[in-house]
Amino acid sequence: MSHLDDLPSTPGKYKTDKALPYGILHHHRYLRLSKPTLWASLFLALFLFYLLLSPPPTPSRRSLNDSSLSSAAKYGGSQWEKQVRKSAHPRSRGGLTVLVTGAAGFVGTHVSIALRRRGDGVLGLDNFNRYYDPKLKRARQGLLERSGVFVVEGDINDAVLLKKLYDVVLFTHVMHLAAQAGVRYAMQNPGSYVSSNIAGFVNLLEVSKAANPQPAVVWASSSSVYGLNKKVPFSEKDRTDHPASLYAATKKAGEGIAHTYNHIYGLSLTGLRFFTVYGPWGRPDMAYFFFTKDILKGKTITVFESPDKGSVARDFTYIDDIVKGCLGALDTAEKSTGSGGKKKGPAMFRIYNLGNTSPVPVTKLVKILEKLLKMKAKKKVMPLPRNGDVEFTHANITLAQSEIGYKPAVDLETGLKKFVKWYMGFYSKKKSSW
Repeated sequence: MSHLDDLPSTPGKYKTDKALPYGILHHHRYLRLSKPTLWASLFLALFLFYLLLSPPPTPSRRSLNDSSLSSAAKYGGSQWEKQVRKSAHPRSRGGLTVLVTGAAGFVGTHVSIALRRRGDGVLGLDNFNRYYDPKLKRARQGLLERSGVFVVEGDINDAVLLKKLYDVVLFTHVMHLAAQAGVRYAMQNPGSYVSSNIAGFVNLLEVSKAANPQPAVVWASSSSVYGLNKKVPFSEKDRTDHPASLYAATKKAGEGIAHTYNHIYGLSLTGLRFFTVYGPWGRPDMAYFFFTKDILKGKTITVFESPDKGSVARDFTYIDDIVKGCLGALDTAEKSTGSGGKKKGPAMFRIYNLGNTSPVPVTKLVKILEKLLKMKAKKKVMPLPRNGDVEFTHANITLAQSEIGYKPAVDLETGLKKFVKWYMGFYSKKKSSW
């Protein structure tokens, strides 16, 4: 089985059928956050910056984002610049030139390959940290290289490296997917979330706003920002000032920071709130992934239930649908209005939910996996712990449908069937090579 067969088909560029009424366009694109929400986000950002600058509780723990070598020593030279330029050069007339951060990550790999397949120029950036098995990330890197995407190994907190990349390539767009993911891991290593999701994001925005011309930036927020919200489905208009985890708090702070750079510097910014993305080449820390692994090994899996004994539910969204949403956001992003750090007019600012709008109980997820794996799971049901997880997620995608043409099409059983096929093929080949 070819791993490339499990990658998304190439979506074309999305173009709106007709112009939206001015009032709707103005409201959605230029003023997404209410004043109380914005001030709360900025306060949260300042607080998290304070945490970042404070001495860590465990100084001996090395940050996942530490760089062992300086940029000056690792990067530069004619051969390196040639690789960077070749990868970033569009193969189609009018194609985009996109910097994809977190390119060796789950979503980053799929988005990068989809962009390259349709003729856009793509340069990847990833630090290959140890949050989960780096071998999986290296395998994704192999896919990217075979698709013509060069991945620079470096960190978004490395300002010298970012400036170097912006000097070598005039990016039209940035797809910012690099982040410290995972809700529960924040309780073990909180500093990594502040470093990646806030400091790293600010660093990227600083370099982007100083560029001439400035690129349009699309970045990954998260459905986690809805936190303890009880109103469903979750809408972009809902309050998001009750985060249930540090991860959610950093993502919420990122939205406030993005609004600030949009307002002051004229950066065109689009935030995408992903809802439980799954599929081939996924993250091992996600339930569908480690459930599959443990069921096959005959290990007991833990299924959480809500305080009222109900099942925890998630708006599982297949990776191909997420990719189409990302490309739709890139294709409809207006140009930034600043130049060299100076704003010349109002710039686009948007926030969208990207979900499947069909929440599925985790118990049903397990039943589907049992069917596909032809094995009965050993289950242990436990109350949902207070570690940042929420009881349910449910996306309202009306705005994304109308403005970027987002139309999720893959149901959970179909998507899991593709994932299981990839998983069995990938890990059987991996074992045979050991």
